[in-house]
Amino acid sequence: MNTFLKRLLIILSIVALGLFLYSYFVENIFATRLSPKDTVEFKFNDLKLKVTYNRPYKKGRDVFGALVPFNKVWRTGANEATTFSTNQPLYIKGFTIPVGEYTIWTVPKDSIWQVMFNTKKYPWGVDAEMNPMWDPNYDLLEIDVPVEKLKTVVEQFTIGFDNTTGDIELTMAWDQTKIAVPLDTTNKPD
Repeated sequence: MNTFLKRLLIILSIVALGLFLYSYFVENIFATRLSPKDTVEFKFNDLKLKVTYNRPYKKGRDVFGALVPFNKVWRTGANEATTFSTNQPLYIKGFTIPVGEYTIWTVPKDSIWQVMFNTKKYPWGVDAEMNPMWDPNYDLLEIDVPVEKLKTVVEQFTIGFDNTTGDIELTMAWDQTKIAVPLDTTNKPD
């Protein structure tokens, strides 16, 4: 092997080792996340829905009204902003959600939640001061959804899709609170 290739291999090895050490000690990308990332998909005929979010744990804490304050915008999970995508137009309480990807933001309250679908992509869910990065100027729609009090505790924040009754709902549950956002594939009057 000639001298040039040996030097190139040594330099590339040093760079790779440096990147590994930086990733391990500074960014800590190999550590288990406290709020793991998850993706939920729903497929029915040609419809494809997807939510990507981070799932914090309750860990004995009071959640809504404490950890997640009432009447303030929440990133609806942890870490990165929660994203929702659809490959077909959807209708939510008379509002149209065109094909595309959106971020979901919520304002939890005691008996209702305000749910916002936002067209802006955000690099993270909160800024350095822990304020939501949500910009209301990009809200496609805002709706109010009633809260259902659960008899059992949901330890880890969970988003899912439910179509057990034939209608599609985007559900969110944590602690003893659950909401369900109705999703229609046809524009039916309320």
